[in-house]
Amino acid sequence: MATILQIETATQVCSAAIAHDGKTIALKELMANNIHAGSITLFIKEAMDSTGLQFEDLDAVAVSMGPGSYTGLRIGVSTAKGLCFALDKPLIAIPTLQMMAQGFMLQNPDYDGLICAMIDARRMEVFTSIYNNDLKTVSPVSAKIIDERSFAEDLNNNIITFIGNGAAKCTDVLKQENARFSELNFNSASYMSKLAHEAYESSRFEDVAYFEPFYLKDFVLTTPKKK
Repeated sequence: MATILQIETATQVCSAAIAHDGKTIALKELMANNIHAGSITLFIKEAMDSTGLQFEDLDAVAVSMGPGSYTGLRIGVSTAKGLCFALDKPLIAIPTLQMMAQGFMLQNPDYDGLICAMIDARRMEVFTSIYNNDLKTVSPVSAKIIDERSFAEDLNNNIITFIGNGAAKCTDVLKQENARFSELNFNSASYMSKLAHEAYESSRFEDVAYFEPFYLKDFVLTTPKKK
């Protein structure tokens, strides 16, 4: 028996959910640019208020750990760690791409191909990983530049559905017969519920003091060119 607050801020989606025993019971989210810093604590409060629970009733806090937006991840993880410190609750970290694959399978329970979750990393680069329909990792998380040769071997032998905000820009490049694309959004704290519950039951907790998001790539600050 566990009640878990779940936070997702790795992409444009700002999302907070409450789950009880692996089932989502409350959700507040919005897809928009640059709202995470000002909205995530409000969304958490609204989700909590809708359940009638108090923060002391929580058993853990789970956060989408990345990869994804550098700023978004810092906001989400900082919020989660602050709550864990204040409430003396354990911290659970959920891989963002696996969360997305879980969301796809919840929407498509009879699917028997592979799932390639993609997060846009600008231009033709994506953060990506491939999972089977049991959410086992087929290809580990990596940053890839997508071209017509990408995933060729996997696509020769499997149907692969590409999901996430990085998948849309690949539709004109990945033309293989076995390539499928989903336009639905799977970046939602509600899709963390089963994964977070399994982590809680196995006591897979993070060190609140030292945990950092999984950025995958270093943040590079660029300076606009003078005109």
